[in-house]
Amino acid sequence: MALPKFQTVKVEIAEGIAWVTMNRPEKRNAMTPQMHEEMISALGELAVAPEAKVLVLTGAGESWSAGQDIDLFFRDLDDKPVEKRRAILASQEWRWNQLAHFPKPTIAMVNGFCYGAAFTPLVACDFAIAAEDAKFGLSEINWGILPGGLVSKVMLDACSYRDAKWYALTGEPFDGKVAEKIRLINYAVPRAKLKQETLKLAKTLLAKNPQVYKSVKEVMHHIRGMDVEQATDYLRAKEMEMRFMDREGGRAQGMKQFLDDKTYRPGIETYKR
Repeated sequence: MALPKFQTVKVEIAEGIAWVTMNRPEKRNAMTPQMHEEMISALGELAVAPEAKVLVLTGAGESWSAGQDIDLFFRDLDDKPVEKRRAILASQEWRWNQLAHFPKPTIAMVNGFCYGAAFTPLVACDFAIAAEDAKFGLSEINWGILPGGLVSKVMLDACSYRDAKWYALTGEPFDGKVAEKIRLINYAVPRAKLKQETLKLAKTLLAKNPQVYKSVKEVMHHIRGMDVEQATDYLRAKEMEMRFMDREGGRAQGMKQFLDDKTYRPGIETYKR
């Protein structure tokens, strides 16, 4: 796959894993209108690229992302309503719409500073692993702005009400260990092991049936806000769709392995960190 040349995003594909890097290390990978447009293009291409089976989102240098670029995203666009609206829509498109509904496994590999608007793609990814010394923060209250653009919403979805309010209202930073404790991420590891642990999880996900994974991901995304009756109907329809779309025949294979071949025993071999 030949991707367009990007200036603020770097994409590398190796052994089925697409490593997507926010690439403004001199600005702690703060997001700009240009980065938003380039991310839309990159994610759109990777969503259909057969060689990209798992996506890892990370940042160049010592940061994951410092959030929106205060100068280029806010002040520079304040008197440009057309450009500002375009930038806001582009920002929302990749940080939530594309990532949350990405048809393949996604992992946020948080290697450093993760602030403000970066919380949205962090939560949008299926999994998040961070360095123990990575720094997180919702500092918007100190800039006279809201943690908007879905940041407040995703923080409340990922964490408890008390934790979300504490960090949004105090602006207090926290590290990867605390991020794990409040369930903003799956787990934190020493920085030296971050890529190794991310690669291990990515390889585990590579072994999953792609259509079944996609269906389960969609189910988990949508039924959270449904009542029992709605969820029952949706799950029944999704099961039928999954069987029809699954070219690998995952259900039949799984039953054969369990009932006939005796080669698969769910729960005996768990994922080990």
